[in-house]
Amino acid sequence: MKAYKIFESGEPRLRLVELPELKAGPGKVVVRVRATSLNYRDLMVLTGRYGEMRLPIVPLSDGAGDIVAIGEGVTRWKPGDRVAGLFFQGWHTGTFQREMGHTALGGELDGMLAESVALAEDGVIPIPPHMSFAEAATLPCAGLTAWHALVTVGNVSADETVLLLGTGGVSIFALQFAKMHGARVIITSGSDEKLARARALGADETINYHSTPDWEKEVYRLTNKAGADHVIEVGGQNTLGKSLASLAIGGQIHIIGGVSGFTSEVSLGAILGRSAVIRGIRVGSSEMFEAMNRAMILHRTQPVVDKVFDFHDTPAAYQYLQSGKHFGKVVISI
Repeated sequence: MKAYKIFESGEPRLRLVELPELKAGPGKVVVRVRATSLNYRDLMVLTGRYGEMRLPIVPLSDGAGDIVAIGEGVTRWKPGDRVAGLFFQGWHTGTFQREMGHTALGGELDGMLAESVALAEDGVIPIPPHMSFAEAATLPCAGLTAWHALVTVGNVSADETVLLLGTGGVSIFALQFAKMHGARVIITSGSDEKLARARALGADETINYHSTPDWEKEVYRLTNKAGADHVIEVGGQNTLGKSLASLAIGGQIHIIGGVSGFTSEVSLGAILGRSAVIRGIRVGSSEMFEAMNRAMILHRTQPVVDKVFDFHDTPAAYQYLQSGKHFGKVVISI
């Protein structure tokens, strides 16, 4: 079978390779991968900015497909079942534990950028029947991260305001989940075209951070000086201070990533003065995934797929994500 691997040296570092066909060992299932999706984390892995890693490795945490073989002792699945892989193969319920970090696909474990993968019986989850494989491939990281932040721990409600930074995968899922719960949404982007698309999805207010660089003041104005109850913080060091300045008393900042970097200085006085909750979000568990899927099935929610690339055009998919031109998710069809 064919797969991509990232190598420690040589050019290009991402190469298409031939691997042995997989067999389903005891307690395992073999999934014929139909689609995968890219996250900002995957750019970091490719460019060596994700810390020390075991290389070579099959990248990408996110993928969906159908089961083609089951191993001895597997009772939950049968061939033909449509499933997605879990980002953390070892996180099923409860709070995140340190050892679970060693079970991340595309991190310490080989990921989904392959024609087939072998995963543990409890390392896959059924995908919503109304979704295509391309749509379902966007759920394991971006979808679940947004759900974890806003719903599982954020308890977003209809009388609250949610501030979203940018229009990437997590932010667009957060827009959909916030509107699902009746919340007001303010979203930022450097593109008026993307802001128009966000409005079409239900965003109540939009801010172009190029024409309004002091966007935190505009958030304050739009909320009648109350501030946002939730901020989905993906920008990192260049935006965290502004996110804090946008926050309501008792508001929550959910730190998802750091596109601009991971080193930041923020005002302790501002944190204390706002009684702010600042929380790091580590994707989510299979229990959270199941809850998210139930809600998406009930509301017939369709993930926003910006562009689909062919498996053999995978390097172009990485380049497109790096360009920042995407709205929602970038998917690779296998």
